[in-house]
Amino acid sequence: MKRFCFISLIFCALGINLQAQEPLQVTLDQALEIALAESNTIKIADMTVEKSGYAKKGSYAALYPNVNISSSYQRTLLKQVMVMDMGGQAMEIKVGRDNNISASASASMPLVNAPLWESLKLSALDVEMAVEQARSSKVSMISQVKQAFYGVLLAKESLAVMTQVYENAQANYEKTMQRYQVGKASELEKLRAQVNVMNAEPNVSSAENAVLLATWQLKAVMGLNLDTDIEAVGGLSDYTEQLLTPYVSEDNIENNSSMIQLDIQNRMLESNIRMQKKQYLPTLAASINYNYSAMGDDELRWFPSSNAALSLNIPVFDGFQKHYNIKQSKIAKDMLDVQRQDTERQIRIAIRNYNDRIALCVKNYTAANATVEIAEKSYQISEKMYEVGKATLVELNDAQLALEQALLNQAQAIYNFMVAKASLDELLGKE
Repeated sequence: MKRFCFISLIFCALGINLQAQEPLQVTLDQALEIALAESNTIKIADMTVEKSGYAKKGSYAALYPNVNISSSYQRTLLKQVMVMDMGGQAMEIKVGRDNNISASASASMPLVNAPLWESLKLSALDVEMAVEQARSSKVSMISQVKQAFYGVLLAKESLAVMTQVYENAQANYEKTMQRYQVGKASELEKLRAQVNVMNAEPNVSSAENAVLLATWQLKAVMGLNLDTDIEAVGGLSDYTEQLLTPYVSEDNIENNSSMIQLDIQNRMLESNIRMQKKQYLPTLAASINYNYSAMGDDELRWFPSSNAALSLNIPVFDGFQKHYNIKQSKIAKDMLDVQRQDTERQIRIAIRNYNDRIALCVKNYTAANATVEIAEKSYQISEKMYEVGKATLVELNDAQLALEQALLNQAQAIYNFMVAKASLDELLGKE
């Protein structure tokens, strides 16, 4: 119930219609805002950043004094007996008191510790990595929502085409029946017209199911319950302006998340190598202790004590462990450099592929757009000629099939362009 109310508030804030029994009208921008607010992937990424931030703050605790307070109470059940030789005779002496109480406070902190200071830089890089991974999740989510939204629009375009084909088939069947009744059409033409109607009806049902499945996919990536009734607002034709705008190929990968994360990993390895090298340096720590204790049987006597100390640790020999650790880290860094080169090569190949696909989609749309105009005119002519008996039903069906295919090709070209553009934006790290 709380989740539904929260989603409803989001819809209200975005100006979405919430009338009962009517689908929620969602534009692409609104779908993106809802996805970024509701997606579990984004929530996990944000929590990871918050967790890394706390880890970074926790690492700074090593720079502050470490203060501890302790106390203890000891009750002697059986005192220790010491035997001493006194004038040739053995004398037994009980040692200790019945009650022993102590309380102490101690504080210590590092004064000179180069490896510790370098480890703090690693903690900062961990936070930077978490932030970049969260940004990567956001960029990926935006691309998924866009592609799912375009998928719904393509399914709606296909449904519109199939519905138009079905309506044309019905209209042609009625005209054929009229001509058949007055003896101007054969029974074969009547049967063909009837078959066309029967063939077009399942295509409409399939197109409706495709819209439903595409809408489910959109709701899934938006983080909405599948029972929420939404409707994608707009059509693929709304994006023809972007398609017809002169396109300039892009190849700037400085915002690519994979490359940024590899760079952060490289800096982390460099910092790790510096930290391991600094383990050869001495460390200096300071500590202070104050103790208050008491002993006695019936009456306690308290005795305070205190001390301060400086601890100097100079590493001399550890069996070459630090040396080999540094060697391993350097090899790991070399491996990462090779991986970075290979990743950059693959990314640039993918960018060229997307740029080529975008250019091809523009060409396909231009050709499909011209074909649609010709196919519409051809169908209109065939329809008029069929009405006056100068064209056969087969010719009319061929004209309708050509128009159907041209409309689908036009919608597919726009869809392919927008999907390729969304994938390219994700690869380039655009938000």
